[in-house]
Amino acid sequence: MSFLPHGMAFRQALHRLAGKPLSTLLSALVVAIALTLPALSYVLIDNLASLANGVTGKPEISVFLKKEVTAEKAQAMENRLRADKRIVAIRFIGRDTALKQLAARGGFADVTGALSENPLPDAFILEPGGEDPKVFEAIRTSLTAMPEVLHVQLDSAWVERLHAAVELGRWVALLLAALLGTALIIVTFNTIRLQILTQRHEITVSLLLGATRAFVRRPFLYFGLLQGLLGGVLAWGMVQGLVLLIAPRVQALARAYNIVVDLAGPSVWQGLALLVFAAVLGWLGAGLSVRRHLHDGAVD
Repeated sequence: MSFLPHGMAFRQALHRLAGKPLSTLLSALVVAIALTLPALSYVLIDNLASLANGVTGKPEISVFLKKEVTAEKAQAMENRLRADKRIVAIRFIGRDTALKQLAARGGFADVTGALSENPLPDAFILEPGGEDPKVFEAIRTSLTAMPEVLHVQLDSAWVERLHAAVELGRWVALLLAALLGTALIIVTFNTIRLQILTQRHEITVSLLLGATRAFVRRPFLYFGLLQGLLGGVLAWGMVQGLVLLIAPRVQALARAYNIVVDLAGPSVWQGLALLVFAAVLGWLGAGLSVRRHLHDGAVD
């Protein structure tokens, strides 16, 4: 396969873009503005999980042991739990420690002091890894089956809500990208259509002289790709700028809740995905327009 025709078509597309800088910039801005909304939404949703973690803290599983469980059995159970790779942190709270903590909180010192014996059980506080509610439920089920365990309390409601909110937000961002992407294909379609109509006499002469339709359509395809790519670059810059603009406001809100938040812009992979998506949209719009106006003989 010879790359010479593609190189010629690429240079011709660049020349057309550079020949009308204002028109090129305005078209690229249309692409950028349309892509900025879904891209910014996706980036902010990615930051949502860390922000919610800072507000609500890490999920924990409380495991209460039966009263007859000895210290040796509790230690053996702790060793088994530490071997479980799904658990990233374990904290043991003895019944005496739990009673002292209860007495120190909420003014229960008189009540706890009047007790003839300590009614509280020994307990483990576990911190699971990840944020998948299914993993938490699996850990709870395995803990409940242990003979030493009296009760397991799983505080994962907020994790399930967060998981659902993030998934919903990502779907909304993807739907926005699909809808606005369709609009961008239409914009590129009309842009290429106008170029084809403007150059219809030149195209007709080229075809009469023996040029193939593939030779004629390549510059238009590369024009659409480059216009989409330029719009993607501008969209990436807009997203970065908007993140920097709203970051101080988000941090000010977080400080009111004693939370440290570092609002991050799009990652390298997200930026590359945005550029590829924009270039593909431009290529598709140009391809549809060329197929419609060249293959149907509109310039013959």
